[in-house]
Amino acid sequence: MKDLIRTHAGLLFAGLASFVMMGAGQSLYGPALPAFSRGLAISEAQAGVLVSAHWVGCFLGVALMYLRGGGITPRHALAAMALGAAGVAAMAGWWPTVAGAVLFGAGYGLSTAVFNPRVLRAFGRQGPAMLSLLNATFGLGAIAAPLVFVALDSDPRWSFGLTAVLAALIWLFAGPAGREAAGAAGRTGVFRPHWGIMGFGAVAIGLEACLIGLGPTALIRAGVTEATAAELLSAFFVVFLTARVALIFVAHRIAPFALFTLAVALAAASALGAALVSPPVFFVALGAPAGLFFPGFYVTATGKMGEDMRVPPVIIASGLVGGIGGPLVLAPVMAGMGERGFFWILAGVTLMLTVAAVLSLRRMRV
Repeated sequence: MKDLIRTHAGLLFAGLASFVMMGAGQSLYGPALPAFSRGLAISEAQAGVLVSAHWVGCFLGVALMYLRGGGITPRHALAAMALGAAGVAAMAGWWPTVAGAVLFGAGYGLSTAVFNPRVLRAFGRQGPAMLSLLNATFGLGAIAAPLVFVALDSDPRWSFGLTAVLAALIWLFAGPAGREAAGAAGRTGVFRPHWGIMGFGAVAIGLEACLIGLGPTALIRAGVTEATAAELLSAFFVVFLTARVALIFVAHRIAPFALFTLAVALAAASALGAALVSPPVFFVALGAPAGLFFPGFYVTATGKMGEDMRVPPVIIASGLVGGIGGPLVLAPVMAGMGERGFFWILAGVTLMLTVAAVLSLRRMRV
């Protein structure tokens, strides 16, 4: 293992650092939306479009990997993230800021599709363990970023500017990281699109995107301060990361779609708690089911759709459809509802999703 780490040190450094930064960058949008609204003289609903713009960029990055994956390196992904974060930090106007969010999202999508398969191949039998480590570091960045945002006077120019600088520094040291692990890609099996599981994934990832991107705004509408909302988002990611780490030890004991069904049921219960009892407490609790959405969905979808090389990008893309559409639809709707309207909507959607998942348990076995 030590020899493998030495051999692939560049890849491992670039991957871990990139995933920390990806978590940090994504979690900044939520607490920064009120500041974007003030700084760009736009409504909160319009500021929420930046969250969808990020996910549009992710979709474009994944699509590029689908078409040209063999020619994309970690440095391409890092360059996109650095330039995109710098564009957001500049706040040079509404459309340039949207363009920056799209470009940052594209780098995010590229990084997801670049690093995961390279790390898995590079470390051989130890690949799954290193993959778990890689994805866990996303949570570290997501926990720290909202706290750093508050420390920087809740100014998105400083926080996204720091993200751009970090991406540029990682780019300098990444070099040809992972090129030797990329390998020649080829179709290895039957490609069987399964619209049912992709639909479940789109809704679930849409909910996750709304929680991360719009949750802090919903908390502010419910009466907490902007600084407290950012701290609660950090706590949300602590619970999110804890759930992901715990899953490493129990995932093999639970059928993947049963795990997905359990996650959406827990999300429904937590959303009702936020609507009826305490938005801050139950928003943090929502981090646990949110951390379980993607693993249950992805493993089920892989089992249903086969091992063709086109399957992973298509699975990720189906989730991104929800990530793009969820905040775009929910941001203007919640603006016209009461102070806990966001959580009532969340409760309604997750309850319906739970019923649909329970009814589909037998059909979704893999």
